[in-house]
Amino acid sequence: MADTLALAPVSTGREAVVPSRSHLRLPPWLEIAKPRLIPLLLATTLGGMALSDSWPLAAPRLACTLGGGALAAAAAGVLNCLWEEDLDRRMQRTSRRALPSGRIRPGQALLLAVALTAAAAMLLVAGVNCLAASLTLLGLCSYVLLYTVVLKPRTSRNIVIGGVAGAIPPLVGAAAATGHVGLGGWWLFALVMLWTPAHFWALALLLEDDYRSVGIPMLPVVRGPLVTGRAIARYAWATVAVSVLGVLTLPAGGAFYGLMVLPFNGRLLQMGEAVRRDPGDRNLAKGLFRWSILYLFGLCLLLLLARTPAAMAFSHDTFTLLRRATGLAA
Repeated sequence: MADTLALAPVSTGREAVVPSRSHLRLPPWLEIAKPRLIPLLLATTLGGMALSDSWPLAAPRLACTLGGGALAAAAAGVLNCLWEEDLDRRMQRTSRRALPSGRIRPGQALLLAVALTAAAAMLLVAGVNCLAASLTLLGLCSYVLLYTVVLKPRTSRNIVIGGVAGAIPPLVGAAAATGHVGLGGWWLFALVMLWTPAHFWALALLLEDDYRSVGIPMLPVVRGPLVTGRAIARYAWATVAVSVLGVLTLPAGGAFYGLMVLPFNGRLLQMGEAVRRDPGDRNLAKGLFRWSILYLFGLCLLLLLARTPAAMAFSHDTFTLLRRATGLAA
């Protein structure tokens, strides 16, 4: 029998998690592009680039990669809003969105999505390479078709499998830098895949009532908060375990990254364990949701900083001392 836990009746809207959402009203065409999701996708794209020997990229290629990625992510957001228009209309927290409220028509939204997709493809093919363009479009299709259409309404493991869409940007970054996807790109892909469930299930704990009201089988709805809390802690530990492999996958600067990532990992584990012990505390779930975003931003920033001359020199000296201390020096 699924574990259950009574939760105190509190506000469950997204504005309770990200207060600025209730104060900032975007133009309808921009709102349906979900611009708040794009910066983190671009950050992981940069992380994928930093894991290649070709970092830093030439400015035109860097701009085309990030611009194409942003356009494709916006197109995916529009298509997601189109597909879930009826669902959003039936949920109290989403009924005021641009499409269900009638502030933009479906035909206009579809035209916008097509234009954004075409612009992204052309920019990436002309300014980067075909592999980066193909992977970007694969990410778009994975989010719209695999996650939104197939998995989200059918299984409580939707975000575990569907997280592949959000994990593709590191592959795009690696492909843009070198023309192929190397070990570093695949490592960051795996890290984002493992990071996604704990991040999203923390939000799902806050929005459990909303998902239940429209029959979306998110894990807290199907298995209850106790099971969800334990799952969050497991994925937090898995994320931390995989994160340390960045020491080995970075072409240079690994020791700097390995040292600086420790406080990030410690805080993620602390918050994940807190949610496991008390999944009914919405403040803990909210805190984990917010920190998980900062965590991934922080790791990508560390990857970029690790490729600076100072960090690479520090890492070289550190590894040299370790080899001498362990008798491995030539």
